[in-house]
Amino acid sequence: MTSNTHLFIDGRWQEGVTTIENRNPSDLDDLIGNYAQAGADQLDQALAAARRAQPAWWAAGIQKRHDVLMAIGTEMMARAEEIGQIIAREEGKPAAEGKGEVYRAGQFFTYYAAEALRNHGDLAESVRPGVEIDVRREPVGVVAIISPWNFPVATPAWKIAPALAFGNAVVWKPANLTPASAVALSEIIARQDIPAGVFNMILGSGREVGQRLVENRSVDAISFTGSVPVGRGIAAAAVANMTKVQMEMGSKNPMLIMDDADLDLAVAHAAGAAFGGTGQKCTAASRLIVHEAVHDAFVERLVKAAQAFKVGHALEEGTQIGPVVSEGQLVQNLDYIAKGRAEGAELLCGGDRLERPTTGLFMAPAVFARTRNDMAINREEMFAPITCVIKTGSYAEALSIANDSEFGLTAGIMTRSLSRASHFRANMRAGCVMVNLPTAGTDYHVPFGGRGASSFGPREQGSYAAEFYTTVKTAYVAAGEPQ
Repeated sequence: MTSNTHLFIDGRWQEGVTTIENRNPSDLDDLIGNYAQAGADQLDQALAAARRAQPAWWAAGIQKRHDVLMAIGTEMMARAEEIGQIIAREEGKPAAEGKGEVYRAGQFFTYYAAEALRNHGDLAESVRPGVEIDVRREPVGVVAIISPWNFPVATPAWKIAPALAFGNAVVWKPANLTPASAVALSEIIARQDIPAGVFNMILGSGREVGQRLVENRSVDAISFTGSVPVGRGIAAAAVANMTKVQMEMGSKNPMLIMDDADLDLAVAHAAGAAFGGTGQKCTAASRLIVHEAVHDAFVERLVKAAQAFKVGHALEEGTQIGPVVSEGQLVQNLDYIAKGRAEGAELLCGGDRLERPTTGLFMAPAVFARTRNDMAINREEMFAPITCVIKTGSYAEALSIANDSEFGLTAGIMTRSLSRASHFRANMRAGCVMVNLPTAGTDYHVPFGGRGASSFGPREQGSYAAEFYTTVKTAYVAAGEPQ
């Protein structure tokens, strides 16, 4: 592969029409490489190849699909440390987190390898004598996958793996901020014995390549993870073509800290969920709704925890929080700090750009107190190492505040009360609820997704993924009389 051959189309690596620089956010002097950008003709070529190859992949059968996905997952897990270093270098999460992400991505492939063998169908009795009915799932066809930069291997894995397991062809557009991770995953898939065109990877801008992809009539389904504004645009394009859509978008996840909570555990979970991954997670705890009886003690401990995190180069031993992914993201983060102050919130710690031995995009984790739920910092997804504390007088008020959001992805509660925990599980309007656990951290074999502006369409992950990546066919057969 040459320095510009980073597009995988119709079974071949190809050069792009232009390139972009990929720099290390821990050290902006470190040029990782120049990565290819596709032209419109190359995207059209990938879509045509996917359309042509998909029937052969479906006809290859369940054992073949199982074997291919198992091989992909096994190699990913074996190379978790190596590819994790790539993620750390270009995306900025600490190397240990990068390694964990790649290993989990491998588990998605091995899980869906097993799902490929599962019998996804039903037999039914007809109301008419002499008629047999079977209901089966078939691939939806060509799936367009658009994935974000914050989990550059895991998020595409939990989309690509079920797409291939259920017999679909894939055209994947990764984020431009993390092209090296996309190439690493694509190389593993490209080495498998699959029909040319079943898997295609196209790098390019969202405005040009991404928009053309979602507007193309040859796409049968679109799986997208990203921002709400982009998601709304994709939904509008999909409706015009009657294209199936699955979207995971924004969040503003609350964690309730009740007066009976274990404060040490609450602080550990809140700090980890708020600042892990530099806060660049859709499951980050950005609203901490704290009972007044424990508010002051909790806040004091939270500030100490935030200040104790080691912020530094993602590849440096002991780093707990790496850099922000890009200069633009850092500027946006600092704008939210200014906005919070202007709204009257009290900045207790952090929120400033940090100097380190390398020229990187480092930011001190920030805690705002004296915030209200109507402030922009509590309404908008910041995607930053910033969390906001809201004081509350009761569980009922805390739950009302938690539900007062356009989003509904994850939510957590810290309490020793079984009745409160049960009530929270039943009445919190979120797709995932956590009791005495961080808001971040989900399993791969169960559904993931949210409500409101957080998600649209069928759930991701687990056996529920079949709802999106397959279509149901009901067959009626006249049995006839035996001869």
